[in-house]
Amino acid sequence: MLNMTFLTNSWLSSFNQPGLCITMATLLHYFLLAAFTWMCLESVHFYLALVKVFNVYVPKYILKCCIAGWGIPAIVITLVLIINKDFYGNGSHSESNPYSNFCWIQDNAVFYISVVAYFFLIFLTNTAMFITVLHQIHSVKSRTQKRSRVWQQ
Repeated sequence: MLNMTFLTNSWLSSFNQPGLCITMATLLHYFLLAAFTWMCLESVHFYLALVKVFNVYVPKYILKCCIAGWGIPAIVITLVLIINKDFYGNGSHSESNPYSNFCWIQDNAVFYISVVAYFFLIFLTNTAMFITVLHQIHSVKSRTQKRSRVWQQ
């Protein structure tokens, strides 16, 4: 859906309908945040599968992942819309090219808080999960090598 909204965004912005543009910018923002959120959930799943291998049972795990994956971005979008729906709009990058219009976030502060900071938080989470998983794999490998040396002796 992120790809579809991205590809149709410029074409739909050419109709110069503010409501349509706000809808497209909102959908684009939502699906972008949803993609980031699902990426974070994948790293959490990776952590649970490789580090917390045994005795990990989360009741209704898939339901909770779906609520987080689709709900957290919805909360961010709802907050932006509640504060001011005019944060979304049609931004022209070039006056000489009428096809350069694109419906997106118009306020820089909102962009940096709701996209860049959101991505940075998820990037830090993914990096921490990755380092933890690498450490776990390395420690398992080290323990296996020590055991094999003891058996060889």
